[in-house]
Amino acid sequence: MSGPLTTPDDVPEWLRPLVEASAKVDTTTFTRVTAPPYGNARRAAVLMLFGTGEQGPDVLLLRRADTLGSHAGQAAFPGGGAEDGEDPVTTALREAEEETGVLPEGVRPVALFPELYVPVSRFAVTPVLAHWSRPSPVRPVDPAETAAVARVPIAELSDPANRFVVARRDGRWRGPAFTVRGLFVWGFTAGVLATLLELGGWDREWDRTDVRDLDVALAEHEARTAAERM
Repeated sequence: MSGPLTTPDDVPEWLRPLVEASAKVDTTTFTRVTAPPYGNARRAAVLMLFGTGEQGPDVLLLRRADTLGSHAGQAAFPGGGAEDGEDPVTTALREAEEETGVLPEGVRPVALFPELYVPVSRFAVTPVLAHWSRPSPVRPVDPAETAAVARVPIAELSDPANRFVVARRDGRWRGPAFTVRGLFVWGFTAGVLATLLELGGWDREWDRTDVRDLDVALAEHEARTAAERM
């Protein structure tokens, strides 16, 4: 299922700023890495699926299984590599269904954001913005691939208490992070979410001087999560 993109008039008012922004922004809005080296990136797509839940607008996120060889244990949008002949919408919907069980017929793709290159995985990723017009139950379809699935309220993502900055010890990378619904969100996904909060008009002032060592923050989160499960 690819189909035409829905016009802004057909989506909730709270989602329209993101749809309109998709036509105005470019790659530099999200990242300083503007193009893959040597043109050898593999195409991929992620589904940025926004719906209306019990606590207002929310977005669908998942946590990858700890046993995966790539991005193990990381929080992410549903998505993955494109198959031959697929457009970004088709890829994003297929991957979302395979990973979370979301029913494509209840999803309305509304906009494409600029393709973003992810150096660590060598993927050129197209973010597909979608409205969850008819929400369906979601779950980790294959526990070997997906450990958890959550509808995360935008209000929790924008809560200053859930935001901070993480940095690698070698000083070669730093970026925004979130702790929400048992998820530790950092890297590519956190960077995109931080930008979406700004474009959607949901961003709130938060302490950007709260910089934490990535490895330490991850370990503390995992220990805290394990304790809560006991």
